[in-house]
Amino acid sequence: MMDVPVRVQAQELRSLFDADTERAIASGLCIQCRGAKLLCGKARCPILVRHVVMMRTAPLIDRFDLDGSSPPGVFVGRIGYPKVFVGPLVPPVHGDTEILDTPEDWLGRTMDDIVGFRSQLVRGMHRTHVLDVETGGRLVDLTRELALSTASAEVEVGFTRKPAGRVVLDDDVQPFGPSAPLRRLDVGTLRVDRDLDRAYSDTDLLARPAVVDLYERGVLVSKIQRAFSVGAFGVARNRRFVPTRWSITAVDDTIGKELRERVKDHPLINEIRVFESIGFDDRFLVVQMPRPWRYELIEAWYPDTLWNPLGREVVLFGDHEGLEGRTTYASIGGCYYAARLAVAEALLRERRQAATVILRETHPGYIMPVGVWNVREHVRDALRRPPRTFTAMAETLAYLATRLDIPMARYVRTSEVLKHVLYQRTFDDYDLLARDAPPRPGGGP
Repeated sequence: MMDVPVRVQAQELRSLFDADTERAIASGLCIQCRGAKLLCGKARCPILVRHVVMMRTAPLIDRFDLDGSSPPGVFVGRIGYPKVFVGPLVPPVHGDTEILDTPEDWLGRTMDDIVGFRSQLVRGMHRTHVLDVETGGRLVDLTRELALSTASAEVEVGFTRKPAGRVVLDDDVQPFGPSAPLRRLDVGTLRVDRDLDRAYSDTDLLARPAVVDLYERGVLVSKIQRAFSVGAFGVARNRRFVPTRWSITAVDDTIGKELRERVKDHPLINEIRVFESIGFDDRFLVVQMPRPWRYELIEAWYPDTLWNPLGREVVLFGDHEGLEGRTTYASIGGCYYAARLAVAEALLRERRQAATVILRETHPGYIMPVGVWNVREHVRDALRRPPRTFTAMAETLAYLATRLDIPMARYVRTSEVLKHVLYQRTFDDYDLLARDAPPRPGGGP
């Protein structure tokens, strides 16, 4: 492990860690372990992962002024809403840095890669009211222009204090590094995305059709989310800043709903399918069945994983919807909407309809959150791969039992959609039974 500079004081080190990690440190467990014995049960030490990347970045940002190439990246906070912090994400490096804020390109990368990418991004903060999209001043205007850019842009920032804080890790938002209040912001030549700029310039276009149109034009979901967060869409008088974590889910939900409605117009798939993708010790099994649109995401968290750090048993929970969707926010959070988008776009691409259940089994190797992009992109990856096909649910469940560690009986008890398919007869089932039944005596119907 690299030496820690003398200037890094104990309080600065504490800021690296979240509350759960601080409790583990206070209990003495981490002292006994020191990252070698993995007494917490995790496959890797989350303290060392965060510590190493922060210490690598710290000497580069230990100043009041910073220049670098923004991916481009921006962040809108939610603390203090409706007065929130808005500003750019800037790394202390120059060149093509798009990979730092393009989660669609992160599939197959290691956890160290992702945290390494994001820890470089220093967040500049400028407090403004969410309604001050057009009247917030120069810092706000430049942040919005940055969000509409299509390539890395040279940025110079001045802070009122040196950037500080831990790598921010969140289950909804991609990680980012230290932060500091802005006193100045200068942006070099920008290459504006024409599609995003067209939507921004149309002040009579509602936000929903703007988001859907951009998606259909091939604009990356992450870029639409970034522009959505800086109030780039909607009727002029209604535009506002949207906290980044909310904008991610809002865009996933908007696109997913639109695609779902189109999927309903297509015929059912002909067989049961099972798709699979694995990453970060996270397994995604996607089961599609020849029934009208239904959708469900079930997550299983092992002990010593992120959201079940102290449990002794695996915890299963999930949310689902039927043909008409759902009217309440999914308790499972943004992952639900990210995965639903991936499911709907794959079915629409094939011009088919199905009932879909996603079984996510998270093992101790998933040592820290990296954002809902992880779910969206792994489900997309699964649905791009050739599936295993089956003709009956019994053989499907038998196969799933070989790919998942938790007994299928627990998944079935938790799942509303699997129970519906297993135990609820449909008109198609009765038609099939009638065709297979022996003829009645006398040849009657």
